Amino acid sequence: MHSAHKPSSALSSPEVELQALREENHRLQAQIAATAEHQALAERYQQSQVRFRTVFDNSPLGHKIIAQDLTIRQANPALAQMLGLSSPDELVGRRILEFAHPHHRYDWNVLQEQLWSHKMPSFSLETCLMRPDGSSFWCQVTSVLFPDEAGEMGYTTLEDITARKEAEAALQRLYDAQETVMHVIAHDLKSPLANIQMLVEVLKGDDALLGACPADVQQETRAFLEMIQRACTEANALLQDVLYLGDLDAKRLVKQRLDLNAFLDARLIVYRVAAQQKGIELVQELPAEVVHAHLNPEKFARVLDNLLTNALKFTPAGGRVTVQLRPHAGRARLTVQDTGMGIPAELQEHLFD
Repeated sequence: MHSAHKPSSALSSPEVELQALREENHRLQAQIAATAEHQALAERYQQSQVRFRTVFDNSPLGHKIIAQDLTIRQANPALAQMLGLSSPDELVGRRILEFAHPHHRYDWNVLQEQLWSHKMPSFSLETCLMRPDGSSFWCQVTSVLFPDEAGEMGYTTLEDITARKEAEAALQRLYDAQETVMHVIAHDLKSPLANIQMLVEVLKGDDALLGACPADVQQETRAFLEMIQRACTEANALLQDVLYLGDLDAKRLVKQRLDLNAFLDARLIVYRVAAQQKGIELVQELPAEVVHAHLNPEKFARVLDNLLTNALKFTPAGGRVTVQLRPHAGRARLTVQDTGMGIPAELQEHLFD
């Protein structure tokens, strides 16, 4: 006898079909979840684009997106208005160099190099742009590098700073005019002061003239002449201060390599005489090796004169003023010390106000 056997696949077909249905259900659920996530991402992206366009289009500042070759890919209405154009569409596809002032085209080359060659995340500069009608304006440019499908782009913001630049220029003109007037006045006053000092010296040395006066008159006259001479010296010092303050502009400060040992030797000769007259010991401590410094001799002499004058002025007879020069960490350290009353502690923090 032969018995009939059903294939095993036939026996298990319901289970297989059920498993297949389960797997298909999982796949459908995964697709639905992926589709929902994709839709959520798309909605979020769309919302961010709406927010970006709202800010981009309505900002009072000029905004543009530029490619590496400085071609404008997008621009907002504010930038078009800055450049005297009716629509941002007139900017798209054009290079920003078309609007650069001839004297400031290089500014954009610098920005281009800093962003795309040196890969700086952001860069800022001040430059001048021109409108089609020939007028120009100053702007503060800030550009940020960001990745894009077409390559790295520069998101650039432009702020009109023409009013600030004009105010700065007007202030500089006023400063220059005031400085010129002060220099003229100072120089004009130096001549009559020099004449007065010369006449005082003549009168002080004219023994015949003073000798014809009674002794008490001679003494009083000499005292008056000393007062006049002292007043002229103080007035000259004030004029020197005026000229010194006017010359503090670092752009005009010419420096040179100076032998400080020789400079101090020559400078201290005059003060040594003044110190002897007041009964003050002037001590000079210079190193054996020559110390050099890169500075302006006239301005340095002015600083040294102020230090020594004050030291001798406030040091009593029998005191000491020490001038010490030392090399220090590749630089020069000059110290002026005196044995005078010193500056009260509560005033020291305001010494250079």
